[in-house]
Amino acid sequence: MSETKPLVGGDEADNLRKLRAYQPWAFFITFGGYMMAHFSRKSYSTIKGELERSAGYSPLLLSAMDTVFMATYAVGNVVNGKLGDTFNPTTILALGLFGSGICLFAINALVWFDTENYSAQLGNVLILIFYFVFGFAQATGGPVGTAVMGNWFCDAKSEKNRGIIFGLWTCHQYVGDVAAQLASAAIFAVGWPYWWCLTIPALANVLWAFVTMQLVADPVDKDIITPEVRIRQQKNAEKAERGEEQDDGPKPIGFVEAFQIPMVAQYAIAFGFFKLCNYAFFFWLPYFLENTFTSSQANLIASAYSFGMMPGGIIVGVVSDAFGGRRAVVIGVFMVILMGFLAIFAVYSEVLSANAFAVMLFCMGTLVGGPNNIITSAVAADLASHPSVRGSAKSLGTVTGLINGTGSIVSSVGLLAIGPLQAAFGWSSVWIFMIGSTFIGTCLMSTKIYAELRGQ
Repeated sequence: MSETKPLVGGDEADNLRKLRAYQPWAFFITFGGYMMAHFSRKSYSTIKGELERSAGYSPLLLSAMDTVFMATYAVGNVVNGKLGDTFNPTTILALGLFGSGICLFAINALVWFDTENYSAQLGNVLILIFYFVFGFAQATGGPVGTAVMGNWFCDAKSEKNRGIIFGLWTCHQYVGDVAAQLASAAIFAVGWPYWWCLTIPALANVLWAFVTMQLVADPVDKDIITPEVRIRQQKNAEKAERGEEQDDGPKPIGFVEAFQIPMVAQYAIAFGFFKLCNYAFFFWLPYFLENTFTSSQANLIASAYSFGMMPGGIIVGVVSDAFGGRRAVVIGVFMVILMGFLAIFAVYSEVLSANAFAVMLFCMGTLVGGPNNIITSAVAADLASHPSVRGSAKSLGTVTGLINGTGSIVSSVGLLAIGPLQAAFGWSSVWIFMIGSTFIGTCLMSTKIYAELRGQ
């Protein structure tokens, strides 16, 4: 449908009715897609100990896998965000899910054929290649899914409640994380081979890709005139009066233009330091807990962190909505409290009981999850709605991809230090390292926090 045409298919109330009728389906499909991505991504971290003991993977190789994944995931976020703004988002989302499933099957094949023990060099090269591709495939859900959500949740009521809507939506990743941990715990408990922890999410990703192919990514494709389209129509009317050429539709924003939107660069870099904290827990928590507990117990305890992350995004969303969208202040408060918890962890983490671990991890999950969730969803949507680009370009996928991608680059470099740090100086050094990362990220947001406190 051409967006230069006048209102088609009824009045504004009819458009709003059709828009809201499809919103639950768009929420469900994109939620499920990102949940599947985390289901597969987290499953790898639940078997790190088994990969070291049974498959012969060294701690350095495990760290290299994390870094390769995060590096290609970073590039993939930027590229996929742009692709989602340029081509059909549904196609990009489905390709990501198919790719994730295929990569997990390929990684399993390396385990089945014992390539690491047959030839360490060949095994290392192949696992890093598959993990490289896996990272790119995993990078579709964040920027492209957020863009689809932004397309459908664009009415005035949705924009007013953007924090709570995206706070609930970003629970997708933690539902996936918990599903992976509980599935892995069950697999270990019944005595199945550990590679089933990768096989099950591989099948789930492929199946959900077929479901995703039914998604309509943009209301315009269902002849619904959204506020964004109406703004574009008004601009085209003004151009027509001046005798200028009209736009046929929204053009995807460029990377340079996206970085020039106020606060995009600062949020992107700060997010990298926050994301490093999250992914240090994400990739290494079960491995760390296996120093004290069995594999099944470690995965059950680690799931408390993922459970804690679910309310984190909701709390930040609700509170920031209540304070007029002042998200940076809420994020700053969460990060300061997190540094206190990490300090306690640095001193006592190796002597805590299972119950104490669960409580601490739940709290830290809430503190980490809130800011991480809201920056890549509601904050990205806020930034992409800046007056300098609204109604002129497709920007949400690109902005989300840049924030997530830049953050992944920063965190991938930091993750390379986790394995060697814990091996050389113990786990306390890792928690201190994470305190420093959290502090730097908070400092990078200080100008925005100050502006919000002054009511700007």
